[in-house]
Amino acid sequence: MRQAYLLVRCVLLWAVSLAHFAVGALLLLLVAVFVDPRKTDFLQRRFARNVVRLAGARLRVRAAPGFDPRRTSIFVSNHVNLFDPFVLYCAVPQFLRGWELESHFKIPVYGWMMKRFGNIPVADQRGTAGIRRLVQQTRRALENGVSLAVFPEGGRTQTGRVQPFQTGIFRLVRDLKFPIVPVSIVGSFEFNRKESYWLRPSTIIVHLHDTIDTALLNEQELDQLCDRVHRLVSQPVDEALGISPQSEQEAESVQNHND
Repeated sequence: MRQAYLLVRCVLLWAVSLAHFAVGALLLLLVAVFVDPRKTDFLQRRFARNVVRLAGARLRVRAAPGFDPRRTSIFVSNHVNLFDPFVLYCAVPQFLRGWELESHFKIPVYGWMMKRFGNIPVADQRGTAGIRRLVQQTRRALENGVSLAVFPEGGRTQTGRVQPFQTGIFRLVRDLKFPIVPVSIVGSFEFNRKESYWLRPSTIIVHLHDTIDTALLNEQELDQLCDRVHRLVSQPVDEALGISPQSEQEAESVQNHND
């Protein structure tokens, strides 16, 4: 009986959320033809919140004491499901855009909206020209006061845990010298998972960690930045999954002993 209820609920939530997304995105695109998207940020923020809410998730935001909402920054987040961009847009109190694979810009409605609203394309195939273009567009956006969201795992988690980070974004950070903010999205894995259509009743908690001023870091600290940010992002996620650092170290010790 419980399973049947969840199935019916899931179908209804998808129908309502997708209908809202299609209509809302088209209306925002229409408005964006005549009005600078920066001036309609409040509408975009409400649209994103409704996408999450109508899909059945509650949203909570916890900002660390050292988080500076006034500084244009690069927000480095774990990646769980398709709702993550909407969750981040609701949670980050700044004008926010993100990196998107070039192939996503070809998706009807969604791709049109990403292009018109100024998201930055990332080449699906890596190459010198694509990287150079990415650096230029990222720098231009940050210098114009646009904060950016990136998912350094390179894909959505299949276990709920934070996957290893790709180092490209951290090499870029060394050159740009803009602040970064580690972000932990907790509860999204219970809400919806990769390659699954199930939407389960959940509360998503977004942790905005202390702002890291990369311009003040020395060479050694910059070299260790990727690992540092990964630990910060992982901690609340692992705690929610019931994984403690001690139990993880014990598991590694057993594995090394078996080897």
